[in-house]
Amino acid sequence: MQLSRRGLLTGAAGGVLLSGAVARGAEPAPGALTEKSLGELLESLTLKPDKQQQRYDFAFLAPFDDQKWELSMSAVLSQDGTSIWIMAWLDECPKSASEVPRTALLRLLAENDKLGGGKFFAYIPSNRRFVLQQVIPNDNMTSARFKVILQDLGTTVVETHSTWSVAGWNQAAPTGPGGTEVQTAGRVSPGAATTTATNESKFASPVVK
Repeated sequence: MQLSRRGLLTGAAGGVLLSGAVARGAEPAPGALTEKSLGELLESLTLKPDKQQQRYDFAFLAPFDDQKWELSMSAVLSQDGTSIWIMAWLDECPKSASEVPRTALLRLLAENDKLGGGKFFAYIPSNRRFVLQQVIPNDNMTSARFKVILQDLGTTVVETHSTWSVAGWNQAAPTGPGGTEVQTAGRVSPGAATTTATNESKFASPVVK
């Protein structure tokens, strides 16, 4: 088969256009963070991030009504750099499956449907921890915007405390007629100075009131 000079030029031009489109697709979005600038952003918020490979661990103080919750969080870029994953570390799951009530897990799943905004509960098998995660697009990111996102995630941690608190699972649930379990929404008692939910680097006291 013979190829004309014109055909070769047309094919070459098409290849250049295709490679250019791929290159443009790989370009970061405006205002996107890199691994380095993510750490710098956290430092600008005076969060003192501790880098663990690609992940940054830090403590975040989340005010809620008259309380202050010190949350242990992590932030990491996705593999392709198009999104940022933020995690609030919660309680450790009991070692024995018999200590995990089915209704507790169902409540976590039901809560996932309500959260929205890229937030969801997850389980980390390597350390048997529950986390509240949020996935956000990595674009147009500023320190002010990132702080608002952390505050929103922290508020959700506090508001859903009765759902993810393992300590609450061990308390006998009130029952109604016929022994039917009655679901009650827990409330954090006012006046507590600071409540902490710590991450995997500080597992001694996952939740302290």
